Amino acid sequence: NPEEIIKKEARGLGDADFGEVQEVNGDFIVTQKGTIDKEQYYIPINLVDHFDGSTLFFTVTEEEAEQYKRD
Repeated sequence: NPEEIIKKEARGLGDADFGEVQEVNGDFIVTQKGTIDKEQYYIPINLVDHFDGSTLFFTVTEEEAEQYKRD
């Protein structure tokens, strides 16, 4: 359920921090990290590993996620 993950923490492999889930947009989950210098990630939904009720986990490292970053 997309509403359950909005405003939840987003993490990846190796304790990668992708900020907070902003929206589910088609085949992507949009996360935002930072307050002043905001970084947005459009991570494909098929890279979701699991959701533990407070954090959404992805099967991608911070380095691999660079390709999903948008300014």
